[in-house]
Amino acid sequence: MASENTAIIQIPEALLETAETRHFEGTLEMAELAAGPDAYMFAAPISWSVEATNTGDAILVQGTAKAEAATQCARCLEDVSYDLEGDIEGYFVIGAEEEAEAPEDLEGDEFDFLPENRKIDLVPLVVAALLLEVPLVPLCADDCKGLCPQCGANLNEGDCGCAKQGPDVEKSPFAALKDFDFGE
Repeated sequence: MASENTAIIQIPEALLETAETRHFEGTLEMAELAAGPDAYMFAAPISWSVEATNTGDAILVQGTAKAEAATQCARCLEDVSYDLEGDIEGYFVIGAEEEAEAPEDLEGDEFDFLPENRKIDLVPLVVAALLLEVPLVPLCADDCKGLCPQCGANLNEGDCGCAKQGPDVEKSPFAALKDFDFGE
């Protein structure tokens, strides 16, 4: 069963039988994903694919989300892109929230109740899957030299000349220590 530009799956009546499984896939249009101070942009839709399985008392949704995301390098501010592939997982207890019992082995934020209309919105699961895959600090390369703190030149493109001049020692807050004898 495929779904275009959406991440809502309709659980069919047949999937309410224990041990039944159904496959769902589709794409999701998302312009931006915020991850702390970084914003990841998507030029193409996010593709997702999941298996929904009835475990007896719940629908277990497992699969993957894939996308190419672009952001800026944290050091030099150049564009950098990442191929992201994250694991989707959701647990939806069958039955009305007032009547169904919460699983003993799961915390309250580890499951949801299957809505009465049996439509599951995968967007929060897709977002969580991709957030786990973005780097803590996005870099264009592990050895990125960043920007010159004095003139702002990209040091990956070459030396700007500021480093050769050296910082003005007299303006430094540590200038008073320049002649101090540390007893070496």
